[in-house]
Amino acid sequence: MSHDIDVDALIVGAGPSGLYAAYYAGFRGQSVAVMDSLPEIGGQVCAMYPEKLIYDIAGFPAVRGRDLIASLAEQAGRYGPRYVLGEEARSLEYDDGAPVVTTSAGLRVRARFVVVTGGIGTFTPRPLSALGEYQDKGLVYFVPRPEDYRDRDVVIVGGGDSAFDWALTLSPIARSVTIVHRRETFRAHEALVAQVRELGVPVITSAEVVAASGDGWVETVEVHAKRAGETTRLPAQAVVAALGFTADIRPLESWGLRVTERRLAVDTRMATSLDRVYAAGDITDYPGKVRLIAVGFGEAATAVNNAIAALDPEAPLFPGHSSDHVAGIPVSPAPEPRPAQQAASPAALAASTR
Repeated sequence: MSHDIDVDALIVGAGPSGLYAAYYAGFRGQSVAVMDSLPEIGGQVCAMYPEKLIYDIAGFPAVRGRDLIASLAEQAGRYGPRYVLGEEARSLEYDDGAPVVTTSAGLRVRARFVVVTGGIGTFTPRPLSALGEYQDKGLVYFVPRPEDYRDRDVVIVGGGDSAFDWALTLSPIARSVTIVHRRETFRAHEALVAQVRELGVPVITSAEVVAASGDGWVETVEVHAKRAGETTRLPAQAVVAALGFTADIRPLESWGLRVTERRLAVDTRMATSLDRVYAAGDITDYPGKVRLIAVGFGEAATAVNNAIAALDPEAPLFPGHSSDHVAGIPVSPAPEPRPAQQAASPAALAASTR
C-alpha cells in the first residue's frame, strides 16, 4: 500500500493532549507526525480562548492558553515532530498490520500506532441566526485578539463559561460589556458568574438578541425581554456569540471505532476497539472519566507507553523518569500556520486570522 509519510507514531489532534503525546512519543524514541484539521496547532485552546487564563495545570498558578500551547510545542519540538495541519483525518486502513490514515487532502500517513487526541472532533460554533447578516461584520464566535475590542461596546450572548470568560477578559479593554442570556440560570461556574457581577458587568437574563442594525457593520442590537415583553436597544460594535459548538466525529466513527455519546471508548491502557489505535484527552470515555487538560496529559503518556509495549514485548512499559535521561536535545520550532485544504470552519478561520 502506497503512503506519503511513514512514522512510528501518528498523533491525531494538535491540542494540549496531542502535543504532549508528541513529546512523550519522541521521548520514547519514536518518530512522530501530528495531524490536525485546523491550520495551526493548539486545538480548541487557540481557536476559542487563546487569551484565557487556565488555573488547573499542575505547576502553573495561572497560564494563558496561548502560552501553554507555545510551551507544549517547544517541549515536543525537542524531538522534531512532523506537522500535517489543515487536513482532517478521514479514513483508516491497515497495511501489513500497521494503520494508514488518509487525510482530506489525500495524504497517506502510515504509522506503527495512532493516538487520537482530537478533542471532540471537528467543531463549529452554534450560530446566532438573528444576526446572520452581520457575520464577520461585528458578529464573531471567538475572540483570538481581545485588543481588537478596545473602546468598543460589546454584547456577549450566552450563559456558559465561555461567555463569562470573555466578559472578564474584555471588561478592562472594551468601553462596555453586556451579557445577554435566554435563561435565568447559567451553565457557567457560580464563582465565575459572581466575579463578573462584581465587576459591574450588566447581565440580562430571560432575554434574547433578536435583531441588529448598522451600515455595513453592526452598531446596535435589539434585546427582547421575554417576561416583560419589551425590546430595548443597546450600542454594540461587536457581538460575541458564545453559544457553544457542535462536534462532528463522523470520520472517526467511519473507522469502526466504538463510540459512546460522541466519545471513544477506551480501556485502562487507553486502547480503543481497533488494533494499534489509542486515544487520550477529552475524546476518551471510561468509568470515572474527568475532562481536564491535566488528565489528558496523563492519558497521553499512558497511551504511548502501552502502544510501544504492545508492539515490542522487549520494551519496558515504563521507561524511567525523564530526569534520568541525558538532556541537551535540540528544539525544533513550532510549525507555521498554513491554509487548510478543505473548507474552513468558523473556528479554523478565527484561528488562522490571529
